[in-house]
Amino acid sequence: MHKPAWIIVAAYAAITLSALPPPQIFPQLSPSAGVSQTIGTTTVDVLYHRPAVRGRPIFGALVPYGQVWRTGANEATTIRFSDSVQVNGQKVPAGTYALFSIPYQDHWTVILNKRARQEGAWEYDPREDVLRIDVKPKAVPHTEWLTYEIYPASSATAYVDLYWEKVRVSLLVEVDVDEIVTAKMRKAMRERPGDWKLLSDAAQYCVDQEIHMGEALGWIDRSIKLNEQPSNLGVKARLLYLHGDKTQAVQLLEKALAIARARKQGPAVTGPLEQMLGQWKKS
Repeated sequence: MHKPAWIIVAAYAAITLSALPPPQIFPQLSPSAGVSQTIGTTTVDVLYHRPAVRGRPIFGALVPYGQVWRTGANEATTIRFSDSVQVNGQKVPAGTYALFSIPYQDHWTVILNKRARQEGAWEYDPREDVLRIDVKPKAVPHTEWLTYEIYPASSATAYVDLYWEKVRVSLLVEVDVDEIVTAKMRKAMRERPGDWKLLSDAAQYCVDQEIHMGEALGWIDRSIKLNEQPSNLGVKARLLYLHGDKTQAVQLLEKALAIARARKQGPAVTGPLEQMLGQWKKS
């Protein structure tokens, strides 16, 4: 005899709930924390537990020199990259990694280990390392609570910094933004070949970055064929201008502006076209 569906669902829910960890009742001495930053379209996340100094000597004492440290408290600290990146010049595939370190007085060895979820460093296996780099610690003013920060250094780079006691350690994360965006654009266009706006936006990105100009011209022609708009005409005009065909670029931009005015589109559309046209005619 088959059991009613609601009994099966209820039983499954009970099993699922029983597998979840119990809710936290007591505060932790080293509370959990996290920091996240987007570089281009790539996300970098650090999740950790942050202990306090509480008057104790830290490096060379509580955190011994020459021993693998979880670079935080409780579970091993983790760092996640949503796309492939370079860390201090070395390529790291997309994924989540345990962030270990071996502090010394004059340098630290920073380790990314592919077994992300670990209890402390007791289960650490160097055979699962994906990255080992040496970095120089810097002396900084006192930081009571272990702190990670991620801040952009440019549109394609960011520093991941650890601060604790009077030490700062930095990693430089670099992202090939154009390569990642181009791959995503091409994938989206394969999936949505009739999306005139996507084709126009892809061409616009290439114009802004001055990359893949030949492909961009094909994309914008397809966009215009699907749905002629002042926006995609303006993108093609910019492409022609960059290719040195200034006469045709001006003519196409004048056409885009005439269409926008005829449709009574507002300054958000007509303003940039008028400004560009004025600059081109002066030059």
